[in-house]
Amino acid sequence: MSLRVISIIDGTTVDGPGFRTAIYFAGCRHQCPGCHNPQSWDFEAGQSMAVEDIMNRIESNGMNVSFSGGDPLYQADKLLPLCKAIKSSGKNIWLYTGFLFEQIAAMPEFSALLEYIDVIVDGPFVEHLRDTSLLFRGSSNQRLVDVRRSLSGDIVEWQPDF
Repeated sequence: MSLRVISIIDGTTVDGPGFRTAIYFAGCRHQCPGCHNPQSWDFEAGQSMAVEDIMNRIESNGMNVSFSGGDPLYQADKLLPLCKAIKSSGKNIWLYTGFLFEQIAAMPEFSALLEYIDVIVDGPFVEHLRDTSLLFRGSSNQRLVDVRRSLSGDIVEWQPDF
């Protein structure tokens, strides 16, 4: 099984806390005006990578992982085996998506991932709400959702411990 990957960045600090491996997936239908990564909208961008090859990269650097793009959820069925492998290796996962947490939880093709994702940065980027002072997100409508604590019904925002 393979995924369309635009790039993998080792040691980034902008896509979640600490040094992380950020994986940028191809494809996005949200096409938010002002998107900082419009080249990721193309579903054929980047290269096809096997889950095993992505895991080798993750394991070689030992860092937690962030999924971005594009919108990784457009490859949700293929993302599930990667999430399982990452979690079994003891790492945490952040997911950036233009979908809202409530939409993800309501869609079976997406909700299966919730068992493995620690934090979801949800919602589309909204250019007139852009705020460079926000931690790990681009516009004020986006939330840092603590997935485990939000599964019971109410959205609980992730809080930094630094």
